[in-house]
Amino acid sequence: MTATADRKARGAFYTPTEIAEHLARWAIRSHKDTILEPSCGEASLLQAAWKRLDSLSPESEAVDGEIFGYEIDSFASATASGTLATLGATATIQTADFFDVIPSQHCDAVIGNPPYIRYQSFSGPARAKAQRAALAGGVRIDGLASSWAAFVVHASRFLKEDGRLALVLPAELLHARYAAPVRRHLMQRFKEVTLVLFEQLVFPDVTSEVVLLLAEGTGGTDSISLTQIPDIRALASNTTSHRVWRPSTGDTKWSAALVGDELLRSYQSVVESPGFESLAAWGMPYLGAVSGNNNFFRIRRSRAQALGLHDDELAPVLPPGKRALRGLTYSRAAHAELSAHDEPTLLFYPQESTLSRAAQRYIRSGEAQGVDNAYKCRARRPWWRVPLPRTADIFITYMSHEGPRLITNTGGVQALNSVHGLVLNQHRRLGTELLPLAALNSVTSLGAEIVGRSYGGGVLKLEPREASRLPVPTASLIATHQSELRAIKATAGPLLRPGKLDELRARVDRILLSSCSDPDLVAIRAARDELRNRRQTRSRSA
Repeated sequence: MTATADRKARGAFYTPTEIAEHLARWAIRSHKDTILEPSCGEASLLQAAWKRLDSLSPESEAVDGEIFGYEIDSFASATASGTLATLGATATIQTADFFDVIPSQHCDAVIGNPPYIRYQSFSGPARAKAQRAALAGGVRIDGLASSWAAFVVHASRFLKEDGRLALVLPAELLHARYAAPVRRHLMQRFKEVTLVLFEQLVFPDVTSEVVLLLAEGTGGTDSISLTQIPDIRALASNTTSHRVWRPSTGDTKWSAALVGDELLRSYQSVVESPGFESLAAWGMPYLGAVSGNNNFFRIRRSRAQALGLHDDELAPVLPPGKRALRGLTYSRAAHAELSAHDEPTLLFYPQESTLSRAAQRYIRSGEAQGVDNAYKCRARRPWWRVPLPRTADIFITYMSHEGPRLITNTGGVQALNSVHGLVLNQHRRLGTELLPLAALNSVTSLGAEIVGRSYGGGVLKLEPREASRLPVPTASLIATHQSELRAIKATAGPLLRPGKLDELRARVDRILLSSCSDPDLVAIRAARDELRNRRQTRSRSA
């Protein structure tokens, strides 16, 4: 394993100097401070801490503060000790798992860049140990949490009552459901909580967005302060301003703070009006089918013919890529056209009782490739029979740079789990035709930015639970304006392209948001543009 691969496996992404110096400058306020770094790596943060202590020391006095560091990797720990010794720093660096360290409230400041290991790799004894450490701090972390979540809770237990916590964290702190207990803990534990967000990506070769958490004091707070800056070079500026925001509930995503209270009020006034409801009122979004190996199960027509597979051993399936999801409708004609272009529009889906010889050969070829040992495949019997949900009335895009789209499935095809499905409630059948167009309004567009998750590459991601919370026009509002919507739909084709959607959205707004005041509509569009542009700026910086 290369050094880079090893660091990624441990979730270790070393901190840029500008960030290390900013955290040290904010957190360390006396040359007598005691500082802890819970996952010190090769000491980039502790070097900044030592320099900060030295700068605060009177000329006639030596540094009187103490530096402690823990690092699970022995090579990195030894490197950190050597680096600090070269600087003349007095520091105690131990090779240890931070979750094995018993807390004692002796630190004036905890600074750090906790390891970021996703839940898929953060498992077994390591996860159990982290969960126990967080629970000892009064916070229950669920099994989907990444490693950093428990680090935040455990690290806060080392602080004095007036101590300061300064951490580099993934932006999942703002929006991830599993991070809700951490958000509540921070607001209950600290007197002041400040977040610094960057418009551009700041870690080389890492597409994940990060935030700086600056928390101090004790006693709890009902608000957070938010600062947005272009990049790490702006950290040295003293001209940044804070936006103060109060979450409506303990479970409210902090990503809503990016919009601001005034804009949120305009949004909420429309969302809570009689003309809007959640997408869950139409039906519950669900994940597309999970095959276990899309390359094996999704097949091109030419390959199916070469293999000799029978038509009744294949099911029509949405092919991958954006081409199938460009319009408001995915029809039989569109499916036939993509099939004629030899896109993988078929799913291997034979009946166990009527396997042809060709199907048996294909199954054996999959076993020779180890497809049957994939997690989802080995958990089902037979392994080659993909469980399919009900055929969706409407597809919902899962991840997109532009924002989520709804597409009517008149082609009657299945979709794999890169797309969500929606089966409409029986009394909502009008939505099959018009809901995808109606959902292109500015309120739904802003709602997607608020309930969804923004990722470093500029992608907006909606899980089914989040998609169910999308604010969409009510059935009665769509029925009232169905003639006007059909007229727009008939000419919408050229506008269903990146760069043109805002023009189509404005047309839909004129019909469905006519009761919305001009100031509210301007505010809603401004908020949507702010969040969308922020995502896309990070995409360009990546």
